[in-house]
This record gives sequence, structure tokens and C-alpha cells, in this order.
Amino acid sequence: MSIMSRTLAQADPEVSEIINNELERQQNTLMLIPSENYASRATMAVTGSVMTNKYTEGYPGKRYYNGCIYYDEMENLCIDRAKALFRAEHANVQPHTGSTANMAAYFAMLEPGDKILAMKLEHGGHLTHGHSVNFSGKLYDANFYGLSEDTDQLDYEEVRRRAHEVKPKLIVCGASAYPRTIDFRQFREIADEVGALLMADIAHVAGLVAAGVHPDPVPVCDVVTSTTHKTLRGPRSAFILSTKKWAREIDRAVFPGLQGGALMHVVAAKAVAFKEAQSLFFREYQRQIIRNGQALASSLLEEGFRLVTGGTDNHLMLVDLRNKDISGRDAANLMEEAGMVVNKNAIPGDPLPPAETSGIRPGTPGLTTRGMQEPEMQQIGKMIARVIHDGRSDQKVLAEVRAQVRELCEAFPIYEHLP
Repeated sequence: MSIMSRTLAQADPEVSEIINNELERQQNTLMLIPSENYASRATMAVTGSVMTNKYTEGYPGKRYYNGCIYYDEMENLCIDRAKALFRAEHANVQPHTGSTANMAAYFAMLEPGDKILAMKLEHGGHLTHGHSVNFSGKLYDANFYGLSEDTDQLDYEEVRRRAHEVKPKLIVCGASAYPRTIDFRQFREIADEVGALLMADIAHVAGLVAAGVHPDPVPVCDVVTSTTHKTLRGPRSAFILSTKKWAREIDRAVFPGLQGGALMHVVAAKAVAFKEAQSLFFREYQRQIIRNGQALASSLLEEGFRLVTGGTDNHLMLVDLRNKDISGRDAANLMEEAGMVVNKNAIPGDPLPPAETSGIRPGTPGLTTRGMQEPEMQQIGKMIARVIHDGRSDQKVLAEVRAQVRELCEAFPIYEHLP
């Protein structure tokens, strides 16, 4: 038998077993991490297609390798779909990750040492928004705005004050753990007042933006970056949108500035995801994500949990566990024992270190992909409460909740087509 015709199980049984175990884990646990989702069957099929077999350094019509005719067609198709979906003047679909997309955007707009102003990591920002351990904090003069001490929400007057104080070359808006709507137009006004460029990182809310259920940054920002695998529900990758003014610099920053050949099997999968996101079904799916988020938040509040900002406008919520006498790390581990996967997360003013944290960050994209709605969110909120309140001292509670998780997973299955 030729190596080209062997199945994975025949070619590498160890890898096959690990993948099968992971499939079973996904099928039988509840994914509550807001930065994760389940890609469609079509997206996964394209990611594992023959498009993986070619080097494509460069851009359509300007490749450094021959044999790229269909890769040019695919990348142009992906670009056109991204531009249409987000009504953008320019799109670069080659970035491998959200961090790479942010790096490329900085390289296009900034020089080393330039000032940037972004949200504090501990208030909901991202490592690539200027944190000292990240390239963004090492290469640039990073300055920060935070959330109001009274509301734990963005105070745009405070952002304005910081902008006038710092006078940054670039203001970054967007977050990885902020449960409220972001007003991009107010950020534009502030940027214009101080002569700054404006970049939005919408990695978390890209699907909501595409569906029109979250304010759109594209008309008011110079550059917009995003991943494709969170609310957008595509492959694990990223893209950059910009005005025509920044198109050449963005493209040069991605290639040859940061990357070699594009991962064209992933670019093809992004094209599929952008098409899926244009459907009426996808728009209703995004609306349900928000309804589910608000239902889960309501359930948690009823169970005595404190939510940072008091609720959510989007797909995630930030739970402050200090009144439950448990760290975010311990809570996440306990929940995983019961079959619910969530991530620990810092809260504003967190007294615990990043490896421990005082909060968790549940979200609803994956649950909504499974078809769950408000009644299931109410049930899951009660299950979380039971685990946190009683699961530490009673293994029977964890077993009973795990059984409830199994029932929900069987009622709302995923990937039934996979062996």
C-alpha cells in the first residue's frame, strides 16, 4: 500500500488515537471559553485539503513560485469575501494568528519607540496591546487606559484625558475580556483630537460585527485586525482590514516583513468561513449568542455570583470569584472535572497573580453552535453554581453535574459525521 493512500490510523495510530480522544472530549464536554468555537465541517475539510501542498510566497499575480494559478484564485476570492462581509476597502488574509496581525499593523503604522495607548491587560486588554513581556511592550512606548473604578466599564472621558496626556501615535481599542459594547466612534473622536491613528482589534467580536449586532469599527478606524476562530467560527487564523491608504504598508508588513509563504489551506478555509458568515442563519446565530450570554449572566447573578460590569452586552462575561473564596485557577479546574471547560481570568484590580487570578471568563459561542438557547443557559448557570458552591467538598456533586453535562451534550451533539 502506498503511503499516499494510507489512512491516519494506518499511518500513525498514536496520533490517530490522540485525535480521537480529543474528538470525544469535545463531544462530551461543554465549551464555555469565549475565544473558542467549533468550526464547520466544510471549514475543517478545506483546512485538511490539497491546498496545503504549495508554497505561495508573495501575493496574487506576484508570487515567487510557479504553479500558483489556483492559489491566486483562492486568495482573491477570500479577499473579496472579507471586504464584502466587513465593507472594507482593503483586506489582507495571510496573517497566521491574531498576534501576527497586530504585529503587522504596528509595523505598518509605527516606528520602534513610538507611543501607543491601549487598554490595560488586567482590565480586559491583550498581551499584544503593549504588555511589557510582549513584543508590543518591548518595541513601543506603551501607555494604557483602564476601566472606571465605579462601573468597571470604559470611561471615554478618562480615555480622552489619557490621550491628551500621552499624545500617542496610535490608539488601540478592542479587548479580550471586556463584556460591554465598545463605542468605536468615540475612540475616533479622541484619536482625531490628538492626531493619533486608530486601530481596532475585534478578534472576539468579529462575528457580532459581521452580523450587525455590535458597532462596526471599519468605517471609523485606519486599521482593523481580527482572528477568525472565535465568534466568526472559522479556522484558527487571522486577517487585517484597512483603508486604501494603508493597504501597501499592511501588505508589505505581512510579507515580506513577518511571514513567508501563506498557509493557503487555511486561507481557503477562511474563504469558506467568510461565505458562511454572509448567511441569514449566521446573523441569527450571532443574535442568539448575545441572548445566551445575557441568559447565562442572569443565571449566575441569581446564584450569587458577582459579574464585572454587572452583566454583558456580547458573548462573554467576567465572573469575580472573591466572594466565593476560590481562585479562578481552582474554579476552572473544578469545573473541568465536572465537564465544563472555562478559563481563569484576571479581573480589574486583581490581587492574585496571572497564573492564579480571581476570576473566570465564561462565554456562549460554542454552546450556541451546539444549538443551545436560553433554557440551557439557565441550567448551566445553576450547574456552575453547584460545582463552585458544593463541588470542592463533595465528589458526588461533581459526578452528578458531569452526568447532567453528558445529557446536554447528547441532546445537542457536534460532529456526528466524524468517526
